[in-house]
Amino acid sequence: MRGKFITFEGGEGSGKSTHAEALAKRLTARGIRVVRTREPGGSPGAEIVRHILLSGMAKPLGAEAETILFAAARADHVHATIAPALAAGQWVICDRFIDSTRVYQGALGKVDIKLIRGLERVAVGDMMPDLTVLLDVPADIGMARAKLRRGVEAADRFEAEAFEFHEAVRKAFLILAEREPDRFVVVDGRPALDVVTERTVQAVERRLSTALLALGALTGGEDR
Repeated sequence: MRGKFITFEGGEGSGKSTHAEALAKRLTARGIRVVRTREPGGSPGAEIVRHILLSGMAKPLGAEAETILFAAARADHVHATIAPALAAGQWVICDRFIDSTRVYQGALGKVDIKLIRGLERVAVGDMMPDLTVLLDVPADIGMARAKLRRGVEAADRFEAEAFEFHEAVRKAFLILAEREPDRFVVVDGRPALDVVTERTVQAVERRLSTALLALGALTGGEDR
């Protein structure tokens, strides 16, 4: 049986990596084989492109060029990591995926949506997420968290953008979630770690209950 593909989205400092890892641990404890990955990156070729993108080296080339680089990294990621894992029945949990491109390069970078969707068809094909968890956090909170997380390290290409940029990112993600309610679930990322983790697990149980039942991994929890 094909595995399930879960992505985490949200602005900087929303807790994507933290809660993706927490969900992976909870699913693993139920006997589900889980692959944790991220974008940009997640495969040898994509990790090379990640450095180019997050260092800011590609920024002078413009938003369209960045979009193409993200798509190239994604194609390698899907081919080398995501597709084989799903085919083997593993569940893939990914920190960022297509929706980040739709927001950062599309909604904010003003890249033509036709180009973005065309690149998605090439890079992703039918490897679309079964569920996307949007961790919603106000921009000021997210930016403060991101600053605390990186410590003395310099902000990356996107963390370095102004507050208005990050607030626009939040709004754009919420618009995407509203347009695709069957794929997205929005979780408030402000509460304590255990609260957000529990709400995320409940959402996964509700949305992917059939698959969990087939694996004997459903605990009977519902969103509260």
